[in-house]
Amino acid sequence: MTAPARPVCVLVGAPGSGKTTIGQGLAETLGVEFRDTDADIERLAGKPIPEIFVDEGESHFRALERAAVAAALTSCSGVLALGGGAVLAEENRAALVGHRVVHLSVELPDAVKRVGLGVGRPLLTINPRATLKHLMDQRRPLYAEVATSTVVTDGRTPEEIVAEIAQLLRTDG
Repeated sequence: MTAPARPVCVLVGAPGSGKTTIGQGLAETLGVEFRDTDADIERLAGKPIPEIFVDEGESHFRALERAAVAAALTSCSGVLALGGGAVLAEENRAALVGHRVVHLSVELPDAVKRVGLGVGRPLLTINPRATLKHLMDQRRPLYAEVATSTVVTDGRTPEEIVAEIAQLLRTDG
């Protein structure tokens, strides 16, 4: 019997930290698959995340997210990006223990530039800057709790960040 797959690394961070962009670049650099639990949720639900929030509410979305994280942690053998709020669930934080988790740290000015006015981000539709600041303040300690490494993304290119994480993985490896 083969052991379940384990991600090479799991990326966590606030909206605008670059989880998808960095994850895709890192996966390409390492020659492994890239997987994003938000994409898994959309595929499973058959609709975009904003529609899930509108049609079924945030609690339903978070239940789908917990299931997606649990499944991905045992079936992804590449780079795995979690949605920004995945760390809110105690089950998800517990499931991350023993995994190589990289927190992509971003400060508010860069995050705001990257997410724009919250298009496609249901929690950022009203007053995106203030809401994003609140989400970042609320989640920052949780990202730190689950992270085995933190990489600052502010003012850096995706290529620089990918190179740093790839080096971290080689050194920790």
